Amino acid sequence: MKINTALILCAGFGKRLNPITLNTPKPLLEIKDVSILDRCINLIEKLGIEKILINTFYLKNQFSAFLKSKNFNIDIKIIEDGAHILDTGGGIQNMIKNSNENDFIIFNPDTIWGNEYKDEILKMEKIYFSKKLENILLLANKKLSFDKNLKGDFNLKNNLINKEAEKELIYIGCQIISKKLFVRNKIENFSILEIWNNLLDQKKLYGYESQRDFYHLTDLDIFKKLKDL
Repeated sequence: MKINTALILCAGFGKRLNPITLNTPKPLLEIKDVSILDRCINLIEKLGIEKILINTFYLKNQFSAFLKSKNFNIDIKIIEDGAHILDTGGGIQNMIKNSNENDFIIFNPDTIWGNEYKDEILKMEKIYFSKKLENILLLANKKLSFDKNLKGDFNLKNNLINKEAEKELIYIGCQIISKKLFVRNKIENFSILEIWNNLLDQKKLYGYESQRDFYHLTDLDIFKKLKDL
């Protein structure tokens, strides 16, 4: 079993990076002359995934132009949120209704993705299928975060996520999830946190801990520091 389709969340406004995101959507910002969306797509290619769906809303025409200017060796399709932005949960649901797949890997492109994540993500995928899970989140200890202001989200024990003690682990923007968890009848604005919190209550939210240093495009100050690395 393997994942065939990846989703990349590209609809957000990127307000914490104003004013540079007033004219350029956050996923198309460049670090060392390579956009963070390029980095994400390149990793997905290395994972052997066949298809990518990208959702857009804010400055959406720039994504079409970006893809036309590139020559990626993977099938990439843009799915627009529509008249209203759908947030993470609604955006994912809107993308998966355009696919016949049952399991998806989902990336937030504001993490600086690279090939060093390949082996960890493949191990996460193996756990997902071997344990017959419906979700698994990639986490990292906050000590590994370049942005020292980021707070922990979760704890992890035997791949099961909890929030019971000092939260040491950060969700770093990659998850595998089953279509089964999206049970709403209509496409509407909602956060993926609603699904996660429901799974947490049932003790059915799973995670895999990355050992990589974590670089995340949090705000303008961090963006400037990343450009200087």
